[in-house]
Amino acid sequence: MDLMKQDDLSTNALNKKTEGDINFTPARAAWLDSEISEETKKILDRDARYFLHQSMSTPCLDVLQSCEGPYIENISGKKYLDFHGNNVHQVGYANPQLIEKIIEQLKVLPFSPRRYTNVPAIDFAEKLASLVPSDLNRVLLTPNGSSAVGIALKLARAVTGRFKVVSFWDSFHGASLDAISVGGESVFRESMGPLMPGVERIPPPITYRGIFEDNEDKCLEYLEYVFSKEGDIGAFIAETIRNTDVQLPSKAFWKKARELCTKYGVLLILDEIPIALGRTGKMFVFEHYEIEPDILCIGKGLGGGIFPQAAIITRDEYNKFGDISLGHYTHEKSPLGAVAALGTISFLENEKILEKVKADEKYLKTSLTALKLKYPLIGDVRGMGLLWGVELVKDKKTKVKAVEEAEVVMYECLKRGLSFKVSAGNVLQLSPALTISRKELDSALNILDESLAMVHS
Repeated sequence: MDLMKQDDLSTNALNKKTEGDINFTPARAAWLDSEISEETKKILDRDARYFLHQSMSTPCLDVLQSCEGPYIENISGKKYLDFHGNNVHQVGYANPQLIEKIIEQLKVLPFSPRRYTNVPAIDFAEKLASLVPSDLNRVLLTPNGSSAVGIALKLARAVTGRFKVVSFWDSFHGASLDAISVGGESVFRESMGPLMPGVERIPPPITYRGIFEDNEDKCLEYLEYVFSKEGDIGAFIAETIRNTDVQLPSKAFWKKARELCTKYGVLLILDEIPIALGRTGKMFVFEHYEIEPDILCIGKGLGGGIFPQAAIITRDEYNKFGDISLGHYTHEKSPLGAVAALGTISFLENEKILEKVKADEKYLKTSLTALKLKYPLIGDVRGMGLLWGVELVKDKKTKVKAVEEAEVVMYECLKRGLSFKVSAGNVLQLSPALTISRKELDSALNILDESLAMVHS
């Protein structure tokens, strides 16, 4: 098997572990050598031969043949509880209600050309407007989250007449050139310069480590300092809560940040592409903080894990740029995407998924806190709804990241049938389908417990 013959990335390996394992460690080689079938190895070789290699995507872990509910299944019949899912599986994989609706739409109008509209797209836009407060009634649709962020950035320039943007270091807003320009992760910006000008990044407010650890006021002071000194900032873009390593600002932080944006005439763009649609127990995360964005970006699970669909939602008063092409994407008003999204939202509402997630949050918090008390390796547990981060450290006082240990835990979990990603090098990010049963949650927690015990011993 020739999967490990890649460019030598060892020099920058540690720095590149911001979004998870980079696939070139001895642990990955051991996994590929001992945990997958010969047939799988042959298929992975074909994958490695024909797909352009890129960080965090190659070589692949396994070959899948099916998915259903909270599970993915490989070609050997092994099932994994998927606690990653690229954040698209809120309503579970292969949701039968969505599949039926999409098949029905495929038979009558699978595509809607530009200059024409269609009822599913209009119904979808109307439904989105009904879910958000005040005058957030205007929508643009697009096939993916990166382009939704691009639309938001263009709209902010048009509205304010300013091109400068403030964002957080370590943030992720997509992989396109404009999105990585406002993002804060080095792995995406490497060898890509020069990027979009006018971006000012500040350290994020986090509770467990970092420059502003447990000092959100200092972060807010810095934010206002940048607003006041630059004088011509058009937008502040941020994840309402940080998805990958699960960082949760306080309500006080977001209320004050919202006030600062209003004071300085800066549009607040909230990127909830991976975290909206019930993940935190509310349809949108900003609802927890009792604030409003000026532009909201959503996507990923919006298409029900079946069809790529994203959107921006913004204010009525910004609907004054009919002579500017803000989005203009081929699949902009996709009837299939609209039906998938409407079905996703309908499922969340009709099956009372938000209420279920709130109950699951209490259960997970109790269970993960118990693991923290049991294993010195766990330095912090944080989360909301069905989005949790378990941060592993070598020492609870120094908080030195347990990077190697996190990787070992991940592979031990994979062997036992639990898949998740490691973020920031040492944070186990747990993000299951919202439809997951309590029995399946217990199964995942038991696997995590067993794997932590292996490392601890």
